[in-house]
Amino acid sequence: MIIIKRATLSPTQVLVVGYLVVILIGTILLSLPLATVPGEDINPLDALFTATSATAVTGLIVVNTATHWTLFGKLVIMILIQIGGFGFMTTSTLVMMLLGKRITLKERLIIQEELNIQSLNGVIRLVRYVVIVTLGIEIIGALLLFFRFMPLMSIGKAAFYGVFHSISAFNNAGFDLFGNSLENFVTDWYVVLVITGLFIIGGIGFMVISEIYHCRKIVRYSLHTKVVLSFTLILILLGTGVILLFEYNNPDTLGNLSFSGKLAAAFFQGVTPRTAGFNTVPFGKLTNASVFFITVLMFIGASPGSTGGGVKTTTFGTLFAVLWAFMRNREDVQVFKRRLAHMTIFKALSVVLIGMLVVIGVTMIMTITEDFNFLDIFFETVSAFGTVGLSTGITGELSSTGRLLIIITMFLGRVGPITLAVAIGAQRNQVSIRYPEEEMMIG
Repeated sequence: MIIIKRATLSPTQVLVVGYLVVILIGTILLSLPLATVPGEDINPLDALFTATSATAVTGLIVVNTATHWTLFGKLVIMILIQIGGFGFMTTSTLVMMLLGKRITLKERLIIQEELNIQSLNGVIRLVRYVVIVTLGIEIIGALLLFFRFMPLMSIGKAAFYGVFHSISAFNNAGFDLFGNSLENFVTDWYVVLVITGLFIIGGIGFMVISEIYHCRKIVRYSLHTKVVLSFTLILILLGTGVILLFEYNNPDTLGNLSFSGKLAAAFFQGVTPRTAGFNTVPFGKLTNASVFFITVLMFIGASPGSTGGGVKTTTFGTLFAVLWAFMRNREDVQVFKRRLAHMTIFKALSVVLIGMLVVIGVTMIMTITEDFNFLDIFFETVSAFGTVGLSTGITGELSSTGRLLIIITMFLGRVGPITLAVAIGAQRNQVSIRYPEEEMMIG
Protein backbone atom coordinates (compact mmCIF):
# COMPACT_ATOMS: atom_id res chain seq x y z
CA MET A 1 0.00 0.00 0.00
CA ILE A 2 1.40 3.33 -1.09
CA ILE A 3 0.86 6.25 1.26
CA ILE A 4 1.08 9.74 -0.21
CA LYS A 5 2.20 12.23 2.38
CA ARG A 6 0.01 15.31 2.56
CA ALA A 7 3.07 17.56 2.54
CA THR A 8 3.97 16.31 -0.96
CA LEU A 9 0.67 17.49 -2.39
CA SER A 10 0.13 20.99 -3.71
CA PRO A 11 -2.96 22.91 -2.54
CA THR A 12 -4.66 22.11 -5.84
CA GLN A 13 -3.93 18.41 -5.51
CA VAL A 14 -5.23 18.36 -1.94
CA LEU A 15 -8.51 19.89 -3.10
CA VAL A 16 -8.90 17.46 -5.99
CA VAL A 17 -8.08 14.44 -3.83
CA GLY A 18 -10.34 15.77 -1.09
CA TYR A 19 -13.36 16.03 -3.38
CA LEU A 20 -12.61 12.58 -4.80
CA VAL A 21 -12.56 11.13 -1.27
CA VAL A 22 -15.88 12.80 -0.40
CA ILE A 23 -17.44 11.46 -3.62
CA LEU A 24 -16.06 7.97 -2.92
CA ILE A 25 -17.49 7.94 0.61
CA GLY A 26 -20.82 9.21 -0.70
CA THR A 27 -20.84 6.49 -3.37
CA ILE A 28 -20.23 3.77 -0.78
CA LEU A 29 -22.97 5.09 1.51
CA LEU A 30 -25.49 5.38 -1.34
CA SER A 31 -24.64 1.83 -2.44
CA LEU A 32 -25.73 0.43 0.93
CA PRO A 33 -29.07 -1.43 1.01
CA LEU A 34 -30.47 0.93 3.66
CA ALA A 35 -30.04 3.88 1.24
CA THR A 36 -32.64 2.64 -1.23
CA VAL A 37 -36.30 1.82 -0.67
CA PRO A 38 -37.28 -1.88 -0.82
CA GLY A 39 -37.67 -3.08 -4.39
CA GLU A 40 -35.37 -0.43 -5.83
CA ASP A 41 -31.94 -1.42 -7.09
CA ILE A 42 -28.89 0.82 -7.30
CA ASN A 43 -25.80 -0.01 -9.27
CA PRO A 44 -22.38 1.46 -8.36
CA LEU A 45 -22.36 3.75 -11.41
CA ASP A 46 -25.69 5.34 -10.46
CA ALA A 47 -24.51 5.75 -6.86
CA LEU A 48 -21.31 7.37 -8.15
CA PHE A 49 -23.35 9.64 -10.43
CA THR A 50 -25.61 10.76 -7.58
CA ALA A 51 -22.71 11.29 -5.15
CA THR A 52 -20.80 13.33 -7.72
CA SER A 53 -23.86 15.38 -8.61
CA ALA A 54 -24.53 16.16 -4.93
CA THR A 55 -20.91 16.96 -4.04
CA ALA A 56 -20.53 19.10 -7.16
CA VAL A 57 -23.86 20.77 -6.20
CA THR A 58 -25.16 20.02 -9.68
CA GLY A 59 -28.52 18.28 -9.31
CA LEU A 60 -28.53 16.02 -12.35
CA ILE A 61 -30.13 12.69 -11.40
CA VAL A 62 -30.41 9.23 -12.93
CA VAL A 63 -32.93 8.00 -10.36
CA ASN A 64 -35.84 9.87 -8.80
CA THR A 65 -34.63 11.38 -5.52
CA ALA A 66 -38.13 11.41 -4.06
CA THR A 67 -39.03 7.76 -4.66
CA HIS A 68 -35.72 5.91 -4.92
CA TRP A 69 -33.88 6.89 -1.75
CA THR A 70 -34.80 6.16 1.84
CA LEU A 71 -34.52 8.78 4.56
CA PHE A 72 -30.91 7.64 5.07
CA GLY A 73 -30.15 8.06 1.37
CA LYS A 74 -31.72 11.52 1.31
CA LEU A 75 -29.72 12.55 4.39
CA VAL A 76 -26.50 11.39 2.69
CA ILE A 77 -27.37 13.46 -0.39
CA MET A 78 -28.20 16.48 1.77
CA ILE A 79 -24.87 16.21 3.65
CA LEU A 80 -22.95 15.86 0.38
CA ILE A 81 -24.69 18.98 -0.93
CA GLN A 82 -23.72 20.88 2.22
CA ILE A 83 -20.09 19.74 1.97
CA GLY A 84 -20.05 20.69 -1.70
CA GLY A 85 -21.52 24.10 -0.94
CA PHE A 86 -19.14 24.81 1.94
CA GLY A 87 -16.24 23.42 -0.02
CA PHE A 88 -14.08 20.47 1.02
CA MET A 89 -11.46 22.53 2.83
CA THR A 90 -13.98 24.79 4.56
CA THR A 91 -15.74 21.69 5.89
CA SER A 92 -12.44 20.17 7.01
CA THR A 93 -11.46 23.42 8.72
CA LEU A 94 -14.80 23.57 10.52
CA VAL A 95 -14.29 20.05 11.84
CA MET A 96 -10.74 20.88 12.99
CA MET A 97 -11.95 24.04 14.75
CA LEU A 98 -14.69 22.08 16.52
CA LEU A 99 -12.06 19.58 17.66
CA GLY A 100 -9.79 22.39 18.84
CA LYS A 101 -7.01 21.58 16.39
CA ARG A 102 -4.57 24.18 15.03
CA ILE A 103 -4.93 25.31 11.40
CA THR A 104 -1.50 25.17 9.75
CA LEU A 105 -0.10 27.47 7.05
CA LYS A 106 -0.45 24.68 4.49
CA GLU A 107 -4.14 24.35 5.31
CA ARG A 108 -4.61 28.11 5.14
CA LEU A 109 -3.08 28.11 1.64
CA ILE A 110 -5.52 25.42 0.54
CA ILE A 111 -8.44 27.43 1.96
CA GLN A 112 -7.17 30.48 0.09
CA GLU A 113 -7.20 28.53 -3.19
CA GLU A 114 -10.64 27.04 -2.56
CA LEU A 115 -12.32 30.31 -1.62
CA ASN A 116 -10.49 32.11 -4.44
CA ILE A 117 -9.26 34.97 -2.24
CA GLN A 118 -6.13 37.07 -2.73
CA SER A 119 -4.68 37.19 0.77
CA LEU A 120 -4.08 34.84 3.69
CA ASN A 121 -5.08 37.56 6.14
CA GLY A 122 -8.31 36.69 7.90
CA VAL A 123 -8.71 33.29 6.19
CA ILE A 124 -9.96 31.51 9.31
CA ARG A 125 -12.24 34.42 10.13
CA LEU A 126 -13.67 34.14 6.61
CA VAL A 127 -14.29 30.41 7.11
CA ARG A 128 -16.25 31.16 10.28
CA TYR A 129 -18.19 33.82 8.39
CA VAL A 130 -18.97 31.42 5.53
CA VAL A 131 -20.28 28.80 7.94
CA ILE A 132 -22.36 31.25 9.99
CA VAL A 133 -23.85 32.98 6.95
CA THR A 134 -24.61 29.70 5.21
CA LEU A 135 -26.30 28.09 8.20
CA GLY A 136 -28.13 31.31 9.09
CA ILE A 137 -29.61 31.79 5.63
CA GLU A 138 -30.44 28.09 5.31
CA ILE A 139 -32.30 28.14 8.64
CA ILE A 140 -34.33 31.17 7.57
CA GLY A 141 -35.09 29.52 4.23
CA ALA A 142 -36.06 26.26 5.93
CA LEU A 143 -38.50 28.06 8.25
CA LEU A 144 -40.11 29.97 5.39
CA LEU A 145 -40.54 26.79 3.35
CA PHE A 146 -41.76 24.86 6.40
CA PHE A 147 -44.68 27.26 6.87
CA ARG A 148 -45.62 26.87 3.18
CA PHE A 149 -45.32 23.08 3.13
CA MET A 150 -47.06 22.53 6.48
CA PRO A 151 -50.63 22.69 5.07
CA LEU A 152 -49.63 20.16 2.37
CA MET A 153 -48.11 17.42 4.56
CA SER A 154 -47.38 16.34 8.13
CA ILE A 155 -45.37 18.67 10.37
CA GLY A 156 -42.34 16.35 10.47
CA LYS A 157 -42.31 15.90 6.71
CA ALA A 158 -42.77 19.63 6.14
CA ALA A 159 -39.80 20.35 8.43
CA PHE A 160 -37.55 17.89 6.59
CA TYR A 161 -38.69 19.16 3.18
CA GLY A 162 -38.05 22.71 4.31
CA VAL A 163 -34.50 21.92 5.47
CA PHE A 164 -33.65 19.79 2.42
CA HIS A 165 -34.89 22.28 -0.17
CA SER A 166 -33.35 25.24 1.67
CA ILE A 167 -29.93 23.56 1.67
CA SER A 168 -30.37 22.45 -1.93
CA ALA A 169 -31.42 25.95 -3.04
CA PHE A 170 -28.80 28.01 -1.19
CA ASN A 171 -26.04 25.70 -2.40
CA ASN A 172 -27.38 25.88 -5.96
CA ALA A 173 -27.78 22.09 -6.06
CA GLY A 174 -31.27 21.61 -7.50
CA PHE A 175 -32.10 18.29 -5.80
CA ASP A 176 -35.78 18.04 -4.83
CA LEU A 177 -38.08 15.66 -2.95
CA PHE A 178 -41.24 16.23 -4.97
CA GLY A 179 -40.20 14.11 -7.95
CA ASN A 180 -40.88 16.83 -10.53
CA SER A 181 -38.71 19.60 -9.10
CA LEU A 182 -41.02 22.53 -8.21
CA GLU A 183 -43.55 22.20 -11.04
CA ASN A 184 -46.36 22.00 -8.46
CA PHE A 185 -45.55 25.59 -7.45
CA VAL A 186 -45.22 27.18 -10.88
CA THR A 187 -47.54 30.10 -10.02
CA ASP A 188 -46.83 30.17 -6.27
CA TRP A 189 -44.99 33.47 -5.80
CA TYR A 190 -44.18 32.60 -2.16
CA VAL A 191 -42.20 29.47 -3.06
CA VAL A 192 -40.78 31.12 -6.20
CA LEU A 193 -39.39 34.08 -4.26
CA VAL A 194 -38.04 32.01 -1.34
CA ILE A 195 -36.25 29.49 -3.56
CA THR A 196 -34.90 32.07 -6.01
CA GLY A 197 -33.88 34.32 -3.12
CA LEU A 198 -31.86 31.47 -1.63
CA PHE A 199 -29.97 30.53 -4.76
CA ILE A 200 -29.41 34.13 -5.87
CA ILE A 201 -27.85 34.96 -2.49
CA GLY A 202 -25.84 31.75 -2.59
CA GLY A 203 -24.73 32.54 -6.13
CA ILE A 204 -23.31 36.04 -5.58
CA GLY A 205 -20.53 34.82 -3.30
CA PHE A 206 -19.63 35.15 0.36
CA MET A 207 -17.26 38.08 -0.15
CA VAL A 208 -20.06 40.06 -1.81
CA ILE A 209 -22.51 39.17 0.96
CA SER A 210 -19.96 40.32 3.55
CA GLU A 211 -19.31 43.60 1.74
CA ILE A 212 -23.01 44.37 1.35
CA TYR A 213 -23.53 43.75 5.06
CA HIS A 214 -20.57 45.79 6.29
CA CYS A 215 -20.57 48.57 3.71
CA ARG A 216 -23.96 50.20 3.27
CA LYS A 217 -22.88 52.74 0.60
CA ILE A 218 -22.73 51.42 -2.96
CA VAL A 219 -20.01 53.89 -3.97
CA ARG A 220 -17.67 52.20 -1.48
CA TYR A 221 -18.15 48.72 -2.87
CA SER A 222 -15.11 47.03 -4.36
CA LEU A 223 -14.87 46.55 -8.12
CA HIS A 224 -15.58 42.85 -7.69
CA THR A 225 -18.83 43.48 -5.83
CA LYS A 226 -19.97 46.11 -8.32
CA VAL A 227 -19.38 43.80 -11.28
CA VAL A 228 -21.06 40.83 -9.58
CA LEU A 229 -24.16 42.78 -8.59
CA SER A 230 -24.42 44.56 -11.96
CA PHE A 231 -24.15 41.44 -14.07
CA THR A 232 -26.38 39.45 -11.71
CA LEU A 233 -29.13 42.04 -12.11
CA ILE A 234 -28.63 42.24 -15.88
CA LEU A 235 -28.78 38.47 -16.30
CA ILE A 236 -31.87 38.16 -14.09
CA LEU A 237 -33.76 40.81 -16.07
CA LEU A 238 -32.52 39.49 -19.40
CA GLY A 239 -33.33 35.88 -18.51
CA THR A 240 -36.84 36.73 -17.31
CA GLY A 241 -37.61 38.87 -20.35
CA VAL A 242 -36.32 36.40 -22.93
CA ILE A 243 -38.11 33.38 -21.40
CA LEU A 244 -41.34 35.39 -21.16
CA LEU A 245 -41.00 36.34 -24.84
CA PHE A 246 -40.09 32.87 -26.14
CA GLU A 247 -42.56 30.88 -24.02
CA TYR A 248 -45.48 33.30 -23.71
CA ASN A 249 -47.77 31.33 -26.07
CA ASN A 250 -46.26 27.86 -25.58
CA PRO A 251 -49.19 25.74 -24.25
CA ASP A 252 -46.78 23.23 -22.68
CA THR A 253 -45.05 25.83 -20.49
CA LEU A 254 -46.40 29.37 -19.98
CA GLY A 255 -49.19 29.49 -22.53
CA ASN A 256 -52.11 28.45 -20.30
CA LEU A 257 -51.10 30.51 -17.26
CA SER A 258 -52.44 33.88 -16.15
CA PHE A 259 -50.17 36.87 -16.70
CA SER A 260 -49.07 36.73 -13.06
CA GLY A 261 -48.38 33.02 -13.49
CA LYS A 262 -46.47 33.63 -16.72
CA LEU A 263 -44.34 36.24 -14.98
CA ALA A 264 -43.63 33.91 -12.03
CA ALA A 265 -42.69 31.05 -14.34
CA ALA A 266 -40.57 33.25 -16.62
CA PHE A 267 -38.77 34.77 -13.65
CA PHE A 268 -37.98 31.36 -12.16
CA GLN A 269 -36.79 29.83 -15.43
CA GLY A 270 -34.82 32.98 -16.20
CA VAL A 271 -32.97 32.87 -12.87
CA THR A 272 -32.49 29.13 -12.31
CA PRO A 273 -29.80 28.73 -15.04
CA ARG A 274 -27.50 30.66 -12.67
CA THR A 275 -26.60 27.06 -11.63
CA ALA A 276 -29.61 26.52 -9.32
CA GLY A 277 -31.02 23.46 -11.13
CA PHE A 278 -34.67 23.79 -10.03
CA ASN A 279 -37.49 24.23 -12.54
CA THR A 280 -41.21 24.98 -12.37
CA VAL A 281 -42.05 24.03 -15.98
CA PRO A 282 -40.92 20.91 -17.87
CA PHE A 283 -37.67 21.79 -19.63
CA GLY A 284 -38.21 19.08 -22.20
CA LYS A 285 -41.13 21.10 -23.58
CA LEU A 286 -39.38 24.46 -23.90
CA THR A 287 -38.88 25.90 -27.37
CA ASN A 288 -35.47 25.37 -28.97
CA ALA A 289 -34.79 29.09 -28.70
CA SER A 290 -35.35 29.00 -24.92
CA VAL A 291 -33.22 25.87 -24.51
CA PHE A 292 -30.30 27.44 -26.38
CA PHE A 293 -30.61 30.73 -24.49
CA ILE A 294 -30.69 28.93 -21.14
CA THR A 295 -27.59 26.98 -22.23
CA VAL A 296 -25.73 30.28 -22.61
CA LEU A 297 -26.87 31.41 -19.14
CA MET A 298 -25.75 28.08 -17.65
CA PHE A 299 -22.30 28.46 -19.18
CA ILE A 300 -21.94 31.91 -17.57
CA GLY A 301 -23.16 30.62 -14.21
CA ALA A 302 -22.86 32.30 -10.83
CA SER A 303 -20.11 34.42 -9.25
CA PRO A 304 -16.64 33.59 -7.83
CA GLY A 305 -16.46 32.42 -4.23
CA SER A 306 -20.10 31.31 -4.30
CA THR A 307 -21.93 27.99 -4.15
CA GLY A 308 -22.58 28.14 -7.91
CA GLY A 309 -20.60 27.05 -10.96
CA GLY A 310 -20.06 28.15 -14.54
CA VAL A 311 -17.30 30.39 -15.87
CA LYS A 312 -18.64 33.09 -13.53
CA THR A 313 -20.22 36.53 -14.00
CA THR A 314 -16.96 38.42 -13.42
CA THR A 315 -15.27 36.40 -16.17
CA PHE A 316 -18.05 37.23 -18.58
CA GLY A 317 -18.00 40.86 -17.48
CA THR A 318 -14.25 41.04 -18.07
CA LEU A 319 -14.65 39.77 -21.63
CA PHE A 320 -17.32 42.38 -22.33
CA ALA A 321 -15.03 45.05 -20.95
CA VAL A 322 -12.23 43.83 -23.26
CA LEU A 323 -14.59 43.99 -26.23
CA TRP A 324 -15.74 47.49 -25.28
CA ALA A 325 -12.14 48.70 -24.92
CA PHE A 326 -11.25 47.22 -28.32
CA MET A 327 -14.26 48.88 -29.98
CA ARG A 328 -13.18 52.22 -28.51
CA ASN A 329 -9.53 51.64 -29.51
CA ARG A 330 -8.26 51.78 -25.92
CA GLU A 331 -5.21 49.93 -24.65
CA ASP A 332 -6.50 49.84 -21.06
CA VAL A 333 -9.55 47.80 -20.10
CA GLN A 334 -11.63 49.87 -17.69
CA VAL A 335 -14.59 48.90 -15.51
CA PHE A 336 -16.26 51.35 -13.12
CA LYS A 337 -13.32 53.76 -13.52
CA ARG A 338 -10.83 51.05 -12.59
CA ARG A 339 -8.21 49.53 -14.90
CA LEU A 340 -8.10 45.74 -15.07
CA ALA A 341 -4.72 44.00 -14.71
CA HIS A 342 -3.52 42.02 -17.70
CA MET A 343 -3.39 38.85 -15.60
CA THR A 344 -7.10 39.24 -14.83
CA ILE A 345 -7.84 39.41 -18.55
CA PHE A 346 -5.62 36.38 -19.25
CA LYS A 347 -7.42 34.39 -16.56
CA ALA A 348 -10.84 35.32 -17.93
CA LEU A 349 -9.86 34.29 -21.46
CA SER A 350 -8.31 31.05 -20.17
CA VAL A 351 -11.35 30.09 -18.07
CA VAL A 352 -13.73 30.61 -20.99
CA LEU A 353 -11.46 28.80 -23.46
CA ILE A 354 -10.98 25.79 -21.19
CA GLY A 355 -14.71 25.71 -20.48
CA MET A 356 -15.48 25.76 -24.20
CA LEU A 357 -12.95 23.01 -24.90
CA VAL A 358 -14.44 20.76 -22.20
CA VAL A 359 -18.01 21.35 -23.39
CA ILE A 360 -17.12 20.89 -27.06
CA GLY A 361 -15.10 17.74 -26.38
CA VAL A 362 -17.69 16.04 -24.18
CA THR A 363 -20.57 17.06 -26.47
CA MET A 364 -18.77 15.70 -29.52
CA ILE A 365 -18.12 12.32 -27.86
CA MET A 366 -21.69 12.08 -26.55
CA THR A 367 -23.14 12.68 -30.01
CA ILE A 368 -21.43 9.40 -30.90
CA THR A 369 -22.33 7.40 -27.78
CA GLU A 370 -25.88 8.72 -27.19
CA ASP A 371 -28.99 8.56 -29.37
CA PHE A 372 -30.42 11.99 -28.63
CA ASN A 373 -30.63 15.18 -30.65
CA PHE A 374 -27.67 17.55 -30.55
CA LEU A 375 -29.35 20.35 -28.60
CA ASP A 376 -30.36 18.01 -25.76
CA ILE A 377 -26.82 16.62 -25.50
CA PHE A 378 -25.28 20.09 -25.65
CA PHE A 379 -27.69 21.31 -22.97
CA GLU A 380 -26.87 18.33 -20.72
CA THR A 381 -23.12 18.85 -21.09
CA VAL A 382 -23.22 22.56 -20.29
CA SER A 383 -25.54 21.85 -17.36
CA ALA A 384 -22.98 19.37 -15.99
CA PHE A 385 -19.97 21.65 -16.55
CA GLY A 386 -21.77 24.63 -15.01
CA THR A 387 -22.91 22.41 -12.09
CA VAL A 388 -26.46 23.53 -12.87
CA GLY A 389 -28.53 20.35 -12.87
CA LEU A 390 -31.16 21.30 -15.44
CA SER A 391 -32.05 18.69 -18.04
CA THR A 392 -34.42 18.21 -20.93
CA GLY A 393 -35.12 14.75 -19.55
CA ILE A 394 -32.35 12.61 -21.02
CA THR A 395 -30.17 12.10 -17.91
CA GLY A 396 -31.84 8.89 -16.74
CA GLU A 397 -31.59 7.36 -20.21
CA LEU A 398 -27.89 8.01 -20.81
CA SER A 399 -25.68 5.02 -21.55
CA SER A 400 -22.97 3.96 -19.10
CA THR A 401 -20.43 5.83 -21.23
CA GLY A 402 -22.62 8.93 -21.27
CA ARG A 403 -23.04 8.81 -17.50
CA LEU A 404 -19.30 8.52 -16.98
CA LEU A 405 -18.72 11.50 -19.26
CA ILE A 406 -21.26 13.58 -17.33
CA ILE A 407 -19.68 12.49 -14.02
CA ILE A 408 -16.27 13.66 -15.23
CA THR A 409 -17.76 16.91 -16.54
CA MET A 410 -19.51 17.64 -13.23
CA PHE A 411 -16.26 17.00 -11.35
CA LEU A 412 -14.30 19.27 -13.71
CA GLY A 413 -16.97 21.93 -13.33
CA ARG A 414 -16.60 21.80 -9.54
CA VAL A 415 -12.79 21.82 -9.27
CA GLY A 416 -11.70 23.04 -12.70
CA PRO A 417 -11.77 26.81 -12.09
CA ILE A 418 -9.80 26.35 -8.86
CA THR A 419 -7.19 24.24 -10.61
CA LEU A 420 -6.99 26.76 -13.42
CA ALA A 421 -6.49 29.71 -11.05
CA VAL A 422 -3.71 27.90 -9.16
CA ALA A 423 -1.99 26.78 -12.38
CA ILE A 424 -2.01 30.30 -13.82
CA GLY A 425 -1.02 31.94 -10.55
CA ALA A 426 1.88 29.53 -10.08
CA GLN A 427 3.39 30.59 -13.39
CA ARG A 428 3.17 34.29 -12.74
CA ASN A 429 6.53 34.74 -11.05
CA GLN A 430 8.41 32.10 -13.04
CA VAL A 431 8.82 34.14 -16.22
CA SER A 432 12.41 35.38 -16.20
CA ILE A 433 12.81 36.53 -19.80
CA ARG A 434 10.76 38.47 -22.34
CA TYR A 435 10.97 37.72 -26.04
CA PRO A 436 10.82 40.31 -28.83
CA GLU A 437 7.34 41.55 -29.67
CA GLU A 438 5.87 40.97 -33.13
CA GLU A 439 2.51 41.73 -34.72
CA MET A 440 0.17 38.94 -35.84
CA MET A 441 -3.03 39.25 -37.89
CA ILE A 442 -6.20 38.60 -35.86
CA GLY A 443 -9.74 38.28 -37.19
